[in-house]
Amino acid sequence: MELEKSFLKDIYNILSNSRARAVSSVNAEMIDSYWQIGKRIVQEEQQGASRADYAAFLIPNLSKQLTTEFGKGFSVANLKNFRQFYQTFPNGTKSYRAGSLSWSHFRLIMRIDNPAARNWYIREAATQNWSTTVLERNISTLYYDRLLSAPQKAEIVLTNEPAKFRPAEFVKDPYFLEFLNIPNPANFLEADLETNILNHLQHFLLELGKGFAFIGRQYHMASETSHFYLDLVFYNYLLKSFVLFDLKTGKLAHQDVGQMDMYVRMFDDLKKAPGDGPTIGIILCSDKDETIVKYSVLNQNDRLFASKYRIYLPTEKELIEEIQKEKLLSDKRTKP
Repeated sequence: MELEKSFLKDIYNILSNSRARAVSSVNAEMIDSYWQIGKRIVQEEQQGASRADYAAFLIPNLSKQLTTEFGKGFSVANLKNFRQFYQTFPNGTKSYRAGSLSWSHFRLIMRIDNPAARNWYIREAATQNWSTTVLERNISTLYYDRLLSAPQKAEIVLTNEPAKFRPAEFVKDPYFLEFLNIPNPANFLEADLETNILNHLQHFLLELGKGFAFIGRQYHMASETSHFYLDLVFYNYLLKSFVLFDLKTGKLAHQDVGQMDMYVRMFDDLKKAPGDGPTIGIILCSDKDETIVKYSVLNQNDRLFASKYRIYLPTEKELIEEIQKEKLLSDKRTKP
């Protein structure tokens, strides 16, 4: 006699959930033990401050004894990481939902100097279930800083409040599309860019950020006399808004802005359902004309954005310089 499928499914779910909780509990205990070891190392180093060679002696010898007693995992490098872990989070990690983040997550995050950025990465990694690979890429591409460099971020506070309509909080500048593996950008057409994005849709969604769901490509809208096709349409379930993307392989032009403004207004009129938030338009271009950004409807409009995209990952220095440049330009636009 075979067991009922529903019964087996229930048993499987019970075991799976139990094991998941056990793993989470073990992970949290392990992270707490690393923090406790780091704290004790710091205390011991401070107590031995009067002996010049004590700090240099402490960790290497502790590593030898712990390795002999407990096996691998207590190298000099790891013990130094435990010490840094405590110094970075002197009040502990329980408030950071340590059970949902692994030691590898914290090891990446604790190297971030800015406390606000560090807390943001912790929150996003936990709530968005980022793998360590995704977290590492987002840190190396300065995800947090790119959000802050986008237009209107001077008024935006990165919080977890879902009720307010703050589309600027979800828009980056620049976007990095290195995963497209474009060999010859000079000969790349907008249709090629669109197709390549769809072929790497999962990566593109990760780069867009939280809350985005794909709706369609070449999305059709029609008036009484004309037909229009939107390159890419997404829905952001956190904003409860449709997000329209217009792809440009060249520099931003004034007609691009006017076209997107029309698309957003038409979409609101023809497609937006009751309960949906205002439609958002993003022009994704290879470069921007600052005069157009400043003197067009893009300026001070919380529904229209122009962001650059990069098909390669720059060096950290290049990225920092570009973000700083974008912040300065954004500040100039907002000044009367």
